Amino acid sequence: MSRLNDLLRQLRMENPGLADDLQREYDALADRRSFGLNFERHVPEAVELPGRKVRKGDKVRILPPRGQARKKENDRLWRVIAFSTQDGVRHADLIALDNDDDETSAPVDDLVVVAEFRDPIYPGLVSTGKVERGGDKPFHTVINAENYHALQTLLFTHRGKVDCIYIDPPYNTGAKDWKYNNDYVEGEDLYRHSKWLAFMERRLLLARELLNPADSVLIVTIDEKEVHRLALLLEQVFPEARAQMVTIVIQAAGSNRKGELGRVEEYAFFLFIGDAVPFQSVDDLLNEAPSTSSDKVRWESLLRSGTDSARSDSPNLFYPVFVSKETGRIVGCGDSKPLTANLSEWTVPDGSIAVWPTKSGGQQGRWRCSPAALRELIADGFARAGKVDASGKGTIWYLGRAARKKVETGEFAVTGLDAQGAKVVSVVSAAAKTFPAKTVWNRARHHAGWHGTNLVSALLGGRQFPFPKSLYAVEDALRIAVGAKKGAVVVDFFSGSGTTAHAVMRLNRQDAGSRQAIVVTNNEVAAAEQNSLTKRGLRPGDPKWESHGICDFVTKPRVAAAITGMTPDGDLVKGDYKFTDVFPISDGFHENAEFLTLTYEAPLRVASNREFEKVAPLLWLRAGSRGRRIDDVSKGWDVADVYGVIADLDQAEPFLKAVAENDDVAMAFIVTDEDRLFESMVAALPDHVEPVRLYEAYLRNFEIEAGRGTR
Repeated sequence: MSRLNDLLRQLRMENPGLADDLQREYDALADRRSFGLNFERHVPEAVELPGRKVRKGDKVRILPPRGQARKKENDRLWRVIAFSTQDGVRHADLIALDNDDDETSAPVDDLVVVAEFRDPIYPGLVSTGKVERGGDKPFHTVINAENYHALQTLLFTHRGKVDCIYIDPPYNTGAKDWKYNNDYVEGEDLYRHSKWLAFMERRLLLARELLNPADSVLIVTIDEKEVHRLALLLEQVFPEARAQMVTIVIQAAGSNRKGELGRVEEYAFFLFIGDAVPFQSVDDLLNEAPSTSSDKVRWESLLRSGTDSARSDSPNLFYPVFVSKETGRIVGCGDSKPLTANLSEWTVPDGSIAVWPTKSGGQQGRWRCSPAALRELIADGFARAGKVDASGKGTIWYLGRAARKKVETGEFAVTGLDAQGAKVVSVVSAAAKTFPAKTVWNRARHHAGWHGTNLVSALLGGRQFPFPKSLYAVEDALRIAVGAKKGAVVVDFFSGSGTTAHAVMRLNRQDAGSRQAIVVTNNEVAAAEQNSLTKRGLRPGDPKWESHGICDFVTKPRVAAAITGMTPDGDLVKGDYKFTDVFPISDGFHENAEFLTLTYEAPLRVASNREFEKVAPLLWLRAGSRGRRIDDVSKGWDVADVYGVIADLDQAEPFLKAVAENDDVAMAFIVTDEDRLFESMVAALPDHVEPVRLYEAYLRNFEIEAGRGTR
């Protein structure tokens, strides 16, 4: 080894670049394990950044002429050394990275910037839309980005703060389902397993730093192609975690392949970190019957019977209950009127039927509670309508006071919502209220076709996405990880169609949670469609090309459709959610979501506060993605719902006053290069406010992260 070091030192004097490359390879070999999972880590990955402005010093590739397919020569890397104008067209002067003597010039429009994973990046985010139906709940975020760079970005905003990471990475089937260095990895590639391991290891090492070391869960799904290698990799990256593998039946009929057994399953690794333990439920996900002796609780008729049941006995308890003609749900009720009032004096809302407290003999009766009390029962999910005919004849049901008390004490369990939004309540066995899930899951709701492919198609008005997960399989997995954490942060950096964000919304609805999903996907266009678009003269970065990408065509519209209950074409989504929480998909969710795209900024512009608009979403994310975002500090400072930013320390007094007056402010970003000024601001802030120095914390984070990609 000493001889190699001597040779490297000699080479460094003549060719520093080559010496550095050899040093990295040498270090990687020296880092090899004597035992365990060893694999070739390959050339560091690189990602093309279509649409990114070409700057001097950038690494670039020269694109083929429009309408022509890429060739091997288009993968060559060049560095921009200068710009010039030729015949009115802006050109870049280039030098080849693999040969300093090879120079050329190319139109800037024919170049695409390339970022290698060992290069430092200085990211920003730009908003491309939002959906707001959740009031003051935190925003879910969908980030369009290469996921390695997105993970580096999240280390600035969420290092050690994530409660759960759920990922469904490429299964490495050899069927062009993922790329390494801009090339699809096919079945004939002799290095496809080591490429996949290198690809996964780089991302898992970053994911490890996102997870809360005291209490968090990592979930990784996979099939038989890489399950054993993944198990070893997870053991090496997370040696302290308690790992279990779950077998999930996703298609009981089986996927039959000639000469093979019928495959019915895939796998999920659960890694419990720190004090994390599985959340227990009434369903163990294996046995046909729930693991408890639960029975449905009997609901009572709202109509008073027996003595004192006539309208004249309690006129203030006579009023109409309004039921939707379309959905059969209770939509409200009228107020009581004097005994002399005729039925026609009540106004029935359009699209509704009035159900009156009418006794079996046709006499006017009365309800068991006042209009105000019924409205509260409806809001709490403790009232529902039975079958109501066109004349308004039907039964209104409610959960009595004694039963509601048992819900509060835990004797009765709320196990979901029915199609009307009313709670499904069951008796809980005193001996065993809940059970942990088993390590084999066999539930029809986990069928990937029925509850993955078909659901995505319904949400997107017929658009297709290959092999989405069953919404309910992801929901069940996340419940195990964060069922006890109503304010959990959940990250998915292989988001695909957005199922993880959708499942988080389902969990929130079931227990009034405010969990937050941060999901990442790129805007890759499917291989077959790429060929078609290329022949039409389109390139990545062109609006028409990008409109066909995963993020823009599937993920963003799917998340929006889930929240609004409407397809991208503006139609109500047909069908109902099933199982634990049954209600029309068109009801949507009371949630907020923002769609963001990762950008690549120049560090000097960031450091001089000239790219604040791009950095602003990062500060908002770090502060919790809640409430108003501060997008402009041209006036010197601003304080939003939960954080503040000060760029002009001459205005410290009003800034500090505004922070002190808002108890919800928990973070303050202070723009200064001077230690003394920063320290004085920190001393003046309330104790509960976390100070963050800009742009030192930002720049240091991404300088430290540079070089990880060399592994």
